[in-house]
Amino acid sequence: MNQAECNKRIVRRFVEEVVNTGNVALLADLVSPDCVETDGKVRVVIGVTGMADHIRAARAIYPDLVVTIQRQVAEDEWVATVITARGTHAREWLGMAPSGKTLVFTGVNVDRVVDCKIVEHGGAANMLEPFLAAGSLKPAP
Repeated sequence: MNQAECNKRIVRRFVEEVVNTGNVALLADLVSPDCVETDGKVRVVIGVTGMADHIRAARAIYPDLVVTIQRQVAEDEWVATVITARGTHAREWLGMAPSGKTLVFTGVNVDRVVDCKIVEHGGAANMLEPFLAAGSLKPAP
């Protein structure tokens, strides 16, 4: 198996075995202690602890969260993963009161994997559809 395929497998394990289960004990096997979260030009070192906090927070808001990998593309250290995420909106999220509705997000995560660990994680998600589904936005006439 080539390096790009190995890197895709690491990201897939991260999603399926950690994000989808909340089993943050596995993070040390998959995420670098120096892991960086990226959002545009902002880069923040979150490491294993910050990643665990992020996953716990997401699962508190969406306790039945399931992320499905639609496809992955990898080149060298980089893995792009197209995802669909579903979960019941059970707690306040971005200032929105819990709706009790199942919200669906689509997005793309971009991870960099070095020495079999995720060293950089970021991406983008479609937020319009979930906001509409939760009733916090109204479609234009």
